[in-house]
Formats: sequence, C-alpha cells, structure tokens
Amino acid sequence: MAKRRKRSSKEKRPREKAPAVPYTDPEGNVLVLRETLSPATIKKIGEAPASHAANLEDTWARREETLFERLAVSWEIAGLPLDDQKMLLGRYRMADAETRAWVRRTIAEHLERHIPELA
Repeated sequence: MAKRRKRSSKEKRPREKAPAVPYTDPEGNVLVLRETLSPATIKKIGEAPASHAANLEDTWARREETLFERLAVSWEIAGLPLDDQKMLLGRYRMADAETRAWVRRTIAEHLERHIPELA
C-alpha cells in the first residue's frame, strides 16, 4: 500500500480571510471582528457545556471568551495594533469592566447583524 505524502507547511493551501468589520469605541480604539464563522464553529459555540459541574456564570464567561477569540481579528488600543490571537485574548482578559462591557455589547450587535444563529 502506498504511503500518503504529508503536505509541508509550504504546501498548505492558503486560507481565505473572512471579511471583517471594524468597530470604534468612544475613546477611538478599533476592534475588528470577523463577519462570518464556519458552520462547525457556530455549532461548537452553540453547544451546551460538556460538564454538569460548570455553573451558569462559568459557562457564560467561557462563551464570551470563545466568541471574542473566534471573532476578533485585531484590536487597536491607544494606537497600538494587536493582531496575535494570544495577545488579543490576553488584552481582553486584562480589560477593565467598562471596556469588557463595550466589547460584549459590540459582539452582541455584531452577532445580531452578521451571525443571527448565535445572537
């Protein structure tokens, strides 16, 4: 039987970038969110928690972070652009309550407009 040849990193087919939508907060910071998500990602985010041990607050916080992680393309804060996924998530986790509330509202509006199945 013939072996399947593995693709090298150079041979991987390029991923198409999803269209993105910028949102500007009152301080002039710009959060850019993907306009679409794959059906598999939408299904995964819409699933109930795998563990009964998770309380409602933990489940809500995890969904909030997952949505941010999947949707955020970049975030320019005080002129400093962030586009690395780990940096974006870290910055979101460090954000003050007011900033997190703005991000939650922005994502909720974004979902209603572009991905209503998750709204």
